Amino acid sequence: MTSKRTGYIFVLLALVIFSIQDAISKHLGSLYPPVFITMIRYWAFAAFAIALAARSRGGLSVVAKTKRPLLQILRGILLVGQIVIVIISFSKVGLAHSQAIFSSGPLFVALLSMPLLGERVGWRRWTAIIIGLLGVLLILKPDDSSFDIRFLIPISSALIFAIYVISTRLVSRDDSSITSFFYTGVAGAVAITIIGPFYWTTLAPQDWAWMLMLCITGTTSHFFLIKAYELLDASEVQPLTYLQLVFASVIGVSIFGETLNLNMIFGSAIVVCAGIFTVWRESVVARRNARQPGPPSSQTLT
Repeated sequence: MTSKRTGYIFVLLALVIFSIQDAISKHLGSLYPPVFITMIRYWAFAAFAIALAARSRGGLSVVAKTKRPLLQILRGILLVGQIVIVIISFSKVGLAHSQAIFSSGPLFVALLSMPLLGERVGWRRWTAIIIGLLGVLLILKPDDSSFDIRFLIPISSALIFAIYVISTRLVSRDDSSITSFFYTGVAGAVAITIIGPFYWTTLAPQDWAWMLMLCITGTTSHFFLIKAYELLDASEVQPLTYLQLVFASVIGVSIFGETLNLNMIFGSAIVVCAGIFTVWRESVVARRNARQPGPPSSQTLT
């Protein structure tokens, strides 16, 4: 079995487990405070990140060294806050609709990369961004009724995650991926633990099993994704992540009784195509810029 084929298997395993994790989050989020659920989940995530760092070359002391401590901590806080909003979105908006809006993430990353990273985006990516945002508007208009204010929840989640991705790109200039992963888990766990106890709720005996499953799926999905990135480039992984929208739709319809309509289906297809093109074009331009002299920020991403 080739390394790339193994990498694709790891991606698919991660996406399936992520989808199961999302379904469990939706179930628990409808019964308990999302902050409380996220806190328990992050304790397991932080333990996994520390264990992974301890087993890496140089050990925990080397991994914990960072040239961008404030930005690393900010990343952890952003992601844990985004996960709280995700759980709220699953319970208020639904799995399928939430994932459809989340799929606009690469478009928001491309937009924010201009003011935050100093990138200049050319007409091809601008066209993809505009078309993708029109797809988002189609998703947000599921029928002839007025705009549903609840859709602001997944939109805010997509924006926060885009800022998290941008900050991850910034720290990657100085720190290793394992260092960033360590701070994502630890900083996030510390941040949520500060406020989480105020939302402490007694779990029903049967729901402890669901919480345990949430922690297991949270750690195993990240493990498989890490293994995938060891074997594949980000441009090879990113298009496959849109399969999570398909999995979420299947779970949402079959288990939670959610409904899909033509606006959402067509809008999602537009957003996914625009996102895949944006990611692909970015990888093409990145390879081209790597062969040219001059700082990356001076290159136009066309």
